[in-house]
Amino acid sequence: MIPRYTRAEMADIWSPETKFRIWFEIEAHAADKMAELGVIPREAAAAVWGKGRDATFDVARIDEIEREVKHDVIAFLTHLAEIVGPEARFVHQGMTSSDVLDTCLSVQLARAGDLLLDGLDAVLAALKARAFEHKRTPCIGRSHGIHAEPTTFGLKLATFYAEFLRARARLASAREEIAVCAISGAVGTFANVDPAVEAHVAEKMGLAPEPISTQVIPRDRHAAFFSALALCASSIERIATEIRHLQRSEVLEAEEYFSPGQKGSSAMPHKRNPILTENLTGLARLVRMCVVPALENVALWHERDISHSSVERGIGPDATVHLDFALRRLAGVIEKLVVYPERMQANIDLYGGLTHSQRVLLALTQAGVAREDAYRLVQRHAAPAWRGETPFFDGLAGDEEITQRLTREELEGLFDLGHHLKHVDAIFERVFGASSAG
Repeated sequence: MIPRYTRAEMADIWSPETKFRIWFEIEAHAADKMAELGVIPREAAAAVWGKGRDATFDVARIDEIEREVKHDVIAFLTHLAEIVGPEARFVHQGMTSSDVLDTCLSVQLARAGDLLLDGLDAVLAALKARAFEHKRTPCIGRSHGIHAEPTTFGLKLATFYAEFLRARARLASAREEIAVCAISGAVGTFANVDPAVEAHVAEKMGLAPEPISTQVIPRDRHAAFFSALALCASSIERIATEIRHLQRSEVLEAEEYFSPGQKGSSAMPHKRNPILTENLTGLARLVRMCVVPALENVALWHERDISHSSVERGIGPDATVHLDFALRRLAGVIEKLVVYPERMQANIDLYGGLTHSQRVLLALTQAGVAREDAYRLVQRHAAPAWRGETPFFDGLAGDEEITQRLTREELEGLFDLGHHLKHVDAIFERVFGASSAG
C-alpha cells in the first residue's frame, strides 16, 4: 500500500492494530465458549475480556517478541499474557495458529468487501444519473474504432451500468463465500476444541462456520474473492478506456473535468490529458495481478502449508486498497464528466450520412435487388464518401440503378436518425426497470 492510492477506511482494516484487535476478539470469544463448556475456568475467560477489551496492543512489543520466537501468533499470545496475567494460560486451548489467522483474514476480507460494495454503489449511482441525463443524446457507435451506426451516450453508459451491476452481484457473492470461520484445531478434526467453540466465534465475528477445514479454510474461497475483484477492475478499465478514446483531440465527445488552475503538461500549456482514467487503467492492472497467486494458493500440501501466507499478506491489502481507491475515483470521473453533444452530432455527420448505409442496403433488398448487388451498389458510393469526395446521399441519389428502385423521398427517409433510437426506452427498461421508460 502507498498513501497516494489508499483511503483511510480501507487502510484501517489492514493495520496491525486492527489485526491484533481481531485476533484478541477471536481468542476471547473462544475462551467464553470454552468456559461455558467447562474446558477453562469462567474467571479466566472473564479476565481475558476484563483486561484485554480496552487494552492497546503494543505493535512494537509484539514485533520485538516475534524477532525472538519467529512466530507471529505466539508473539501476540505472549504479549496478551503480559496484559492479562496468569489467566492467559487458558487462552488458545486446543486451537492452532491458522484458527486465528484464517478467521481474522475472513473478517478483514469481509469488511473490505463491504467497503468495495459501497464503492460499487457510488459508481452505479453515477452511471445511472448520467445515463438518464443523456438517454437521447445521439452519438456515433464504433466497431473496431470505426464509425458504425448511431447510438446514444445514455445507452453507452447503460451498458456500463449493467456490467457494474453484475460486478456487484459477483462481489456480494464472493464476500459471502469468504466470510467463514475455522476454529477446528491442528488438522481440522476438532480433536482438542469443541465444534461449538467455532460456531460461537463465527456468530460473534459475523461469519459462518466453515463446513470442513483442514488446518486452514480452503483457498478456493479466497481465489473466488480475488477473481471477483479482478473482474470488477477489468470493468473499470473498460469504461476508463472508453473515456480516454472519447477525449482524444480528434474525437472530443467527452472529457474528464479539468479544474481551474489544473495543469496538463509541464511543457505544453494547451494539454488536457485524461490522467484520471489512465490512472484507473493502471490500478486495474494492479488488482488483476493478484488473481494468479490467489489461484495458485488453492493447491496446498496435505492439510496445510504456508506457501499461501506470504502471498495473502501482500495481495489482501494491495488488491482491496487499489480497487477501493479506483471505484471512488471512477465515481467522481463519471459524476463530473464533461459531455459535448454538439461534437457527438458533428461526428455522426462527419461522412454525410454514411452511417445509414445498412438501411439503404436493406431497402434495396426489400425493393427486389439481390443482396450481393445491393451491397455492391451501396459500397460504390460509400467509398468516395469515406474519402470525402462525394456526399453519400448525393452519390446514391444520382445513381440510376438505385433510383429505379428507390425514390428520392424514400432515400431521404432512410437517413432519419430517429430510426436508430426508437428502442432506447425498451433497452432502458431492461436495464433500469419499468419506471425508466418514457
